[in-house]
Amino acid sequence: MQHSGGIPTAGPLHDEWTWRIVLNETIVEATLVEEEAAQSFDIQLVERPELHAFKVLMAEYKAAIREITTKFENLDEDAQIRLGHSPIHAITSRLKTPESLYEKLGRKGFPATLEGIRKNIFDVAGVRVVCNYLEDVYTVENQLLSQRDVKLLQRKDYIENPKESGYRSLHLVVSVPVYLNGVSREVVVEVQLRTIAMDFWSSLEHALRYKNQWVLDSQSPALNDIRGRLRECAERISAIDQDMQHIQDDIAALMDEQGIKWEH
Repeated sequence: MQHSGGIPTAGPLHDEWTWRIVLNETIVEATLVEEEAAQSFDIQLVERPELHAFKVLMAEYKAAIREITTKFENLDEDAQIRLGHSPIHAITSRLKTPESLYEKLGRKGFPATLEGIRKNIFDVAGVRVVCNYLEDVYTVENQLLSQRDVKLLQRKDYIENPKESGYRSLHLVVSVPVYLNGVSREVVVEVQLRTIAMDFWSSLEHALRYKNQWVLDSQSPALNDIRGRLRECAERISAIDQDMQHIQDDIAALMDEQGIKWEH
């Protein structure tokens, strides 16, 4: 395999100054070194309570990512020891950028406040788990959700019910307790589970779509043909996924007949 403290009560984040501070924090801090004349003004901006509260909120999401990631690492190691099989190929994680948060709040019509983020944006923290085989996806899901401190809030199975584009993945929205500053808080994390084959298709489709958004949103016949070809690729990759699962099952059965432990 590759590899809470309470939020300070702060004013709204919807005023332009505050969001500009959050979005450009790194730039502002660099400016403090380079432009002495603006130093006192910029320091006041950096130290505004809204920015501190935002940092605390992001620290909670980072802690939740670490909690979930550690759980998956432990599950994978346990499977290797007990079964000689590593169900997880890779684990990656990401935290939504302030720019992305601000855009999504506006697009969805949610208030641009800390509570607006907490109550309405469920993918601030994201963990993606790439599994070796299709069966591993659901095994890992069941093992995660069997843990008492993990609460399932939402489940969308795009493997059984693929998106129109051909996208396949299992999406879970869960919460885990995070302990910061002597206080426990439930923090939400979006978990995506998929196979190596699904990840291959999704990664390339994502790059094509977001680098060429204006093209793929077009309704021209030529672009409809391209979207159709992407769906066909997804179908073929899904069939390969199932074939690989059957091959793995058949090999395991043969090894069992011979009384041999198969490590894979």
